[in-house]
Amino acid sequence: MADFTHDFWNWYIAVITVIAILACGWLLFANLTRKSSGPTETMGHKWDGDLEEYNNPLPAWWVWLFVITLVFGAVYLVMYPGLGSHRGTLGWDQASQYRAEIQKADARYEPIYKKYLAMDIPQVAADPAARAMGERLFLNNCAQCHGSDARGGKGFPNLTDNDWLWGGAPAQIKQSIIGGRQGVMPPMAAAVGTPQDVSNMAQYVLSLSGAAHEQARAVQAKDKFMVCAACHGVDGKGNQALGAPNLTDKIWLYGGSAKTIMETINLGRQNQMPGFGDFLGEAKAHVVAAYVWSLSNTPTTQP
Repeated sequence: MADFTHDFWNWYIAVITVIAILACGWLLFANLTRKSSGPTETMGHKWDGDLEEYNNPLPAWWVWLFVITLVFGAVYLVMYPGLGSHRGTLGWDQASQYRAEIQKADARYEPIYKKYLAMDIPQVAADPAARAMGERLFLNNCAQCHGSDARGGKGFPNLTDNDWLWGGAPAQIKQSIIGGRQGVMPPMAAAVGTPQDVSNMAQYVLSLSGAAHEQARAVQAKDKFMVCAACHGVDGKGNQALGAPNLTDKIWLYGGSAKTIMETINLGRQNQMPGFGDFLGEAKAHVVAAYVWSLSNTPTTQP
């Protein structure tokens, strides 16, 4: 509430809030003092033939509940944020409460995480309790993209196989979690040539993994693949240092149809995994890395 771009909005919110409380008070007062204008004590409303609304006083319990609500609202806006940029007399804010809760949680759980941080990732993965902790952290922070089963989806890598864009060694997985990854394939249509050349290149890429393709058109594109080899390698097996995928294993991040491959060549791809180092810290990232590593490896149970 304090981060207004202009002081006008501070007063705008404050004035509307005060007017709303005063209007509620006026509404209560008006209903307490309203009198019937007719010779009877009804409000002139009738339903179902004989159901009438009488001008009886509001129940005392309801009136006092309304008054207490108004007073509570006014006191709350004095003590806590909510009235424009007024921070409240207690100085409370969500950020401070969040930091206090994090510190409390760290004091309780940090020794456990530090114990695992001193262990190698395969050793951590072999500990059932550590894997359970890593799974919960994964579900809270990673499942939104990779899925609760870690099998990913279109544009989001499957973490349960042995196909890795940036490497599947324990240290590489941990680095991906802490620092994030930025994968970029620029549009390559101009470098490949004409639209027909792009179509032929899609056939050649399909041939690298033994997928169904048109052999004659794939042969025509073989020499032009050199413009792609700088990242994917002459043999098309990719380069984990660059995050360039292996084109020979039939594992596709966006799909392996000729149409999708042509779309990738024409438009390029941009993938970003944000870094979680600042949010999780190294110790928690270490435990998550152990869990992710265990999804495609068999940890050796420690004696």
